[in-house]
Amino acid sequence: MTVDRLLPTAEAYDLLDLTRELCTRELAGKVDDFEARGEFPREVLRTLGRSGLLGLPYPEEVGGAAQPAEVYLQVIEVLAGTWLAVAEAVSVHTLSCYPVYAHGSESQRKLLPDMLGGELLGAYCLSEPQGGSDAASLTTKASRDGDDWVVSGTKAWITHARDADFYNVFCRTGGPGARGISLLLADAGTPGLLPQQAEKLMGLRSSAPAQIVFEDCRIPSDRLVGEEGAGFAIAMEALNSGRLGIAACAVGLAQAALDYAVSYAKEREQFGRPIADFQGIGFILADMATQISAARALLLSAARLKDAGRPFAIEAAKAKLFATDVAMKVTTDAVQVLGGAGYVSDHPAERWFREAKVLQIVEGTNQIQRVVISRALVKPAV
Repeated sequence: MTVDRLLPTAEAYDLLDLTRELCTRELAGKVDDFEARGEFPREVLRTLGRSGLLGLPYPEEVGGAAQPAEVYLQVIEVLAGTWLAVAEAVSVHTLSCYPVYAHGSESQRKLLPDMLGGELLGAYCLSEPQGGSDAASLTTKASRDGDDWVVSGTKAWITHARDADFYNVFCRTGGPGARGISLLLADAGTPGLLPQQAEKLMGLRSSAPAQIVFEDCRIPSDRLVGEEGAGFAIAMEALNSGRLGIAACAVGLAQAALDYAVSYAKEREQFGRPIADFQGIGFILADMATQISAARALLLSAARLKDAGRPFAIEAAKAKLFATDVAMKVTTDAVQVLGGAGYVSDHPAERWFREAKVLQIVEGTNQIQRVVISRALVKPAV
């Protein structure tokens, strides 16, 4: 079904029309092949960048499109309805550009036009094999040696690890805890920066995440982003927006599953009637639609707070938690509506079902979101 959207400008409507056109022309015919091969669609991302979709929330003076978060996130939602891995890649790339935009030096910020134009694709190297949610305990270490930082350690679950052109490397330059973490910006091909084989995933296979091993990797000292010891704070700033990106991915995936389930239920007949006529199916579809609308409303409420310059981190956590749980529930119900057909790969419902699960894990598990929200509720007033 067509989502009735209330957008802030005529330009925003045109932008979503462009996104739908790109989905039809550039994405829809490729997703099954890339998913089957587990290959990241680098050229698709380059096409989206040249179309202006990789720098949407950033100012025009650095190569962005100066779109508010509420518009950018609805672009992510539309992309996710066709190809989740591409939508997630756009979200992660947008996240990866944030440190240089917000904290980069003058020379580092000169890279922004190519970053936001999609010629340079970014990766966000925070998680490690032994620590995803507990990022403050990361063990990848960087030591000074002359004019370089020498980095050793391993990062895990890095989106487009094997295809990125630049890497945000969060590493320990000081003592234990969050204050000992700094951020370095590394180029692809830097000696000692070694992407490993792509992980074999349940879903989102064309995302092709992988570990990255750093073996005495030398990164010039002028590639320190922000102040030494500020890396953890930068990471958390970026992740607040990143959680909204994942929530938008979840809403788009759920909407696609609902649309397909409704279409199938209207055409599939049992006992001489379309199964959509049976209350048991109709109520499932009604609940799916209601949950998606609620998730979208929560997402856009958080986005509008961000656009207004107001605190939005807790609302972002709520949106990520609720929207991804909804995506898991809705895709499960879509498979149920399709019955046996939902369990075969001839229909996309089984892929959406597999993909929804990861959204409850990435950018902070939903259990971590509950920790964030609950702590805010009981935190003493200042």
